[in-house]
Amino acid sequence: METAIFAGRCFWCMVQPFDSQPGIDSVVSGYTGGHTKNPTYEDVKAHTTGHTEAVKITFDPDIISYTELVNIYWHQTDPTDAMGQFQDRGDNYRPVIFVNGPEQRRIAEASKRALQVSERFSKPIVTAIEDAKPFYPAEARHKRFYKNNPVVFAEQEAGCRADFIAEQWADAPKVD
Repeated sequence: METAIFAGRCFWCMVQPFDSQPGIDSVVSGYTGGHTKNPTYEDVKAHTTGHTEAVKITFDPDIISYTELVNIYWHQTDPTDAMGQFQDRGDNYRPVIFVNGPEQRRIAEASKRALQVSERFSKPIVTAIEDAKPFYPAEARHKRFYKNNPVVFAEQEAGCRADFIAEQWADAPKVD
C-alpha cells in the first residue's frame, strides 16, 4: 500500500471522489503542512497553525496508480486559486499536492505542467507541490462526512463549485 495527500477545499468535500474508487483502502480527513502539533479543527480554522485541511489516501498501486489519483484531484479543485477554494476561503483551504518522495513529485510536477500547457484554464496553475509533512487525522465528527451528513454535504457541493467543475471539465471523463 502507498499513501497520497491532497489539499484543496474543505476536506469534507475531498473524501467522496477518492473513497469511491477501486483500490482505495482508506481516505482520512485531517490537517497537514503547518507548524502546530495535533491541531484541532478550531485551531486550523483560526488560521494560526499553518495547516491545510487535507485528505490522506491509502491505496493499492496495483489497482489505482498515483497518476490516476492526481488526475482525480485536479477535477476537484480550482488550481488557479491559491488562497481558498470556492466558498471556502483562506490559507487552510489552499490547493496543495503533498508528495511522498521523488517519484510522486515527478508525477505531480509533470501533471501540473501538462495542465498548464493544455490551456484548459486561462489563469496560471498555482497549486503548490510540497513535501509531505506530519498528517494529523481530524476529529471523529469529520470522518466520512459525506455519508454521515448528506444534507450538509450536498449544500457544500452545490453552487459555485459544481458550476465551476461542470464548466472546466465538461469534456473530460467523469470521475465517480
